[in-house]
Amino acid sequence: MANGKYSRKVIGLPNSLASDAEKQSTDYGLRVGRAIEEEWFRNEGGSSKFINNRETYHRLRQYALGEQSVQKYKNELAINGDISYLNLDWTPVPIIPKFVDIVVNGMSDRLYDVRAEAIDPVSSNKKAIYKNRLQTQMRNKEDFEDMEETLGAKIFTADANNLPDNNDELDLQMITDFKDDVEVAEEKSIESILKTNNYEYIKKRVDQDQTVLGVSFLKHSFNKHDGVKIDYVDPANMVFSPTEDPKFADCYYFGEVKNVNITELKKINPSLTQSELEEISKMSSKADVYPGVRGGYNTDNFDRNTATLLYFCYKTDKNIVYKKKQNAYGTEKVLEKDDSFDPPKTEQARFEKLSKRIDVWYEGVLVLGTDKILKWELMKNMVRPKSAVQKVYAPYIASAPKMYRGAVDSLVKRMIPFADQIQLTHLKLQQVTSKMIPDGVYLDIDGLSSINLGNGNTYNPQEALNLFFQTGSVIGRSYTEEGEYNHGKIPVQELTSSGANSKISSLVSVYNYNLEMIRSVTGLNEARDGSTPDSKSLVGVQKLAALNSNTATRHVLHSGVFMTQRLAECVSYRISDILEYADFREDFVKSVGKYSVELLQEISDLHLHDFGIFIELHPDEEQRQVLEQNIQASLSAGKIDIDDAIDVRNVKNVKIASQLLKVRKKRKDKLEKQKQQENITLQAQAQQEAQMAVEAKKQEGDARRLELEAQILQMKNEFELARMDKELQAKLTLLEKQGEINNQKQGIDVATQMAKENFKEDRKDKRTEKQATQQSKMIQQRQQDLDPIDFDGQDSLGSGIQGLMGQ
Repeated sequence: MANGKYSRKVIGLPNSLASDAEKQSTDYGLRVGRAIEEEWFRNEGGSSKFINNRETYHRLRQYALGEQSVQKYKNELAINGDISYLNLDWTPVPIIPKFVDIVVNGMSDRLYDVRAEAIDPVSSNKKAIYKNRLQTQMRNKEDFEDMEETLGAKIFTADANNLPDNNDELDLQMITDFKDDVEVAEEKSIESILKTNNYEYIKKRVDQDQTVLGVSFLKHSFNKHDGVKIDYVDPANMVFSPTEDPKFADCYYFGEVKNVNITELKKINPSLTQSELEEISKMSSKADVYPGVRGGYNTDNFDRNTATLLYFCYKTDKNIVYKKKQNAYGTEKVLEKDDSFDPPKTEQARFEKLSKRIDVWYEGVLVLGTDKILKWELMKNMVRPKSAVQKVYAPYIASAPKMYRGAVDSLVKRMIPFADQIQLTHLKLQQVTSKMIPDGVYLDIDGLSSINLGNGNTYNPQEALNLFFQTGSVIGRSYTEEGEYNHGKIPVQELTSSGANSKISSLVSVYNYNLEMIRSVTGLNEARDGSTPDSKSLVGVQKLAALNSNTATRHVLHSGVFMTQRLAECVSYRISDILEYADFREDFVKSVGKYSVELLQEISDLHLHDFGIFIELHPDEEQRQVLEQNIQASLSAGKIDIDDAIDVRNVKNVKIASQLLKVRKKRKDKLEKQKQQENITLQAQAQQEAQMAVEAKKQEGDARRLELEAQILQMKNEFELARMDKELQAKLTLLEKQGEINNQKQGIDVATQMAKENFKEDRKDKRTEKQATQQSKMIQQRQQDLDPIDFDGQDSLGSGIQGLMGQ
């Protein structure tokens, strides 16, 4: 423990690259605690970051309970600060609590199951073997059936009728039917731990914080006596490093402020002396060292035996160093060393340094307002994923889905401005109604004086009022007894006061407007709370409106699911820590079961199994109704059996349940078709046997007739064969004759063609000879200068028959 005079100055976090020995020192832890204290409790303008957060959360919670301060409303309606003339009921209208209950109770109704899926190589291999076996039987179903029929032995490891037909159905069957023993054991263990810590109650408080504050915190820890502990943490008491992540994954420190009795300090640090305890008590009980830390109560005169502590944890890294030594025989040995180990860099050295860095959390306890740190040590039983041991989970789980740059939004924060207007409107309505006067009656005494009722009685004011209130009738005279016009002819008149009614209507409109604005900014419409259902709207429209409202608050539900999932994941990693301690293991055996614990012991000893944790939400009312309608329709149509309906209802995931319903309907339809086909086959066989019996009786009587018919048919065939043989011979003779004629005709055609060719050649020779003769005559005519020759005419050169013949 570090002691010293407390002084306030701006300090920062120590060097994160310091050695492990320095990080383990108390002085290092004190600097971390003082840095956190400086960031959150530094007094700036009369307040601090921590106090501002606490006051904000306190204000939001007051509105959520309908217990907000009414001073602002008094200031609004007061005149110069005087409210002595206002006789009003200042009790806040509980509008916001109604909407908060709708959201929180709606999330509490959403049941869920924690599912564990083994993802280690051993379990994955086991699952793959089971899937391959089913796939083999699915693909060779007919062959396996033939083998079973032939050998008379069971070949199928599963029901042949329930085998999937394709890979999609196989994947679905793996999801719905296959569950490894270690997965069942893990789920039971997580369920037992959550139940032991009364997590249902804690979760409701977490959902309440999500709705009211917009942020929520959980803490998980482990000790030898209680095992895994799950604690609710008030966000008003939390401090944390700056972050932009709504899941606080990048936070490197968390802290929680607590007020404890001085005697509790000895449990934290038994080495504290009496003088040190008195000094801590004196420092912590000073008047408002940190105003508001004690919940807004002035405890100085109430209890001086308390101290305000900051329980904090700080994330850094640690260097794991090993010495790898090689002996004379060539074997190697590894020894763990501290990070200051530095082997010599010589060839003669037979050892070397092996190192790796891992994330770690340190935890400490600081007395706020002092320089005294009660505890600083490396956190024990840190949660590390088996698949990434260098990483570490924080002991706190936080979620703020609507956070930006440190500012957190919530549903209550959105509703406050309009809730204030509703409260002011409510107060003004009280003012208006308090000033309202009842309707009265105007009675004209002069108008009654001259009225005679005719029965001897006088028409006095009491009689007139009795008549008016009992019958609504009024007796009057238009003229007086002197015959003059009677201005009081209607002696009784009703007085109405309508000024306040218009004011009330206006205020009611403002009230309804602000109420509608609350529904608009939060998404919680009338269909969600069922306060004013529209009688003209169809049921489906109302359900659709309610579904839209659920969508508007879905981020609150998802935040709660994330925190439950992360918590279940951390509990899963802490289960092996439970089984390492024999004193607590026996109690754990009783709560989980002997068979499951034996499996978990195997996990702890062999470190073979790793699990993926996820949350399976049960379907909401709308989803259950739709699924049930589909189930009832399938049952009515005979598409599924009651056993199938039970299996579908047991599936909590709506999508998987719908797929399973399709598969069962398809399977039932297939079985029905097979049965129909078998019935058709049996009927056909029966009909065939009956026909065979009738035919057997007919065969004896028809045997001779069939033989005779066969003989006649044989004779006809022989006759037909003889006729066809003769016809064939005649056709062959005809074909021979026709061939001879064709050959002769072909010879004549060839001769004719040759004669034509010879004739053409002769004509060509004659034309050539004629041309030569005429050419020679023309040459002679030119040489001898003779008269022109007319080859076509009848002259001396070519006339007569020779000219005509072309000679």
